[in-house]
Amino acid sequence: MVKNMGLNWRLWSLHKHNHLLVKVAVSILLMGLAFRLLFVHSTVPETPFVEKPVIPNPPVSEDVPEIRDPIPEKVVAEKCDLFTGDWIPNPSGPVYTNESCQLIETHQNCMKNGRPDSAYLYWRWSPRDCELPQFDPYRFLELMRNKAWALIGDSITRNHVQSLLCILSKVEQPDHVYHDKGYKSRRWVFPSYNFTISVLWSPFLVEAAIFEDMNGVSTSEVELHLDQLDKKWVDQYQNLNYMIISTGKWFLKNTIYYENGTVVGCHSCSNKNLTVLGFDFAYQKALSFVFNFIVTSKHKGMILFRTATPDHFESGEWFSGGVCPKAEPVKEGEIEFKGLHSILRDIELEEFAKAEKKAQENGVNLKLLDLSKISLLRPDGHPGPYRFFYPFASDKNATVQNDCLHWCLPGPIDSWNDVIMEMVVNG
Repeated sequence: MVKNMGLNWRLWSLHKHNHLLVKVAVSILLMGLAFRLLFVHSTVPETPFVEKPVIPNPPVSEDVPEIRDPIPEKVVAEKCDLFTGDWIPNPSGPVYTNESCQLIETHQNCMKNGRPDSAYLYWRWSPRDCELPQFDPYRFLELMRNKAWALIGDSITRNHVQSLLCILSKVEQPDHVYHDKGYKSRRWVFPSYNFTISVLWSPFLVEAAIFEDMNGVSTSEVELHLDQLDKKWVDQYQNLNYMIISTGKWFLKNTIYYENGTVVGCHSCSNKNLTVLGFDFAYQKALSFVFNFIVTSKHKGMILFRTATPDHFESGEWFSGGVCPKAEPVKEGEIEFKGLHSILRDIELEEFAKAEKKAQENGVNLKLLDLSKISLLRPDGHPGPYRFFYPFASDKNATVQNDCLHWCLPGPIDSWNDVIMEMVVNG
């Protein structure tokens, strides 16, 4: 009986051992399956159990153009026409005022001079095909660290440099380090950034002898040398990293033209025994000469040619009672360039087109800053009678000379800087 009990114990023990082996084997199989499922799920989350077939691209026919992906948004933005758009409401208003910026000249300080309306301050320029970021003075100064800028031209250029300085002064007050005798050419430095910005008085860009007082009253014809560049900007040219050059309106003045030191003709000089050539002749000659210098200069910086900006005189000119009473922007098609400005503009675009091609061939970075159309739509942005301090304080019916050429500060000209920064940053 004891023997039978021992046999039964061994059989029961063997059966239990075999059962345990089966359980271990099943557990291993289950763990392997679970690991496989977990691995597949983690590598193909959208379809855990089915591999996606690889479908080859069909051959592209030579007769059917290949369908390409849409142009990336960044490329679209780079190709945007910055100069075609609209002035749209800007509830936030200007980033500076006449109180926060002490760099505004008296004749453009419309708020201080008592201009009663303020709606002209609450618009910004918006291209139709892309977003135009607002000028960022912090980023601009960082980008321009150890750089030198110059704005070269006439009193509109001086008007513009004040706008740029007022915005930049929100970051740091510049040091005024140079001025000429008449304070027409000046230079400022932003010390923390070693950034220099200059305004260079050169209304013709070529050499000129000008005989007039501070109010623009001439005592004699301008003597204009069409084959000599103005040294005030040429002598500094190669030391500048960026420059904005412009001219235009001064070519409409009574002028005697010289080439090779000899009189060749004149404009508005009926009382002299000279050949009348017209301002268009001189403008084409001067711009061609200026552009030829630039495109062959091997300059390594960036040069922006700003087109001439229009005036908005109505019922006369600056000397004959002209006014600019508009109180808000206009839409494209509601206003046209005046005849004289159209002539200037046509010459500018023609000469620039020829220069641009040569500049590209020679590796010179010359760009068109076409602010004419942008400015045309802002007849409300000029000082008008408020170029003077409270002009109607003593007589509300006083006859006051209006300024419908320059721009109030702050005012529409501030949006020029938005366009310029976009061109500088994104090319």
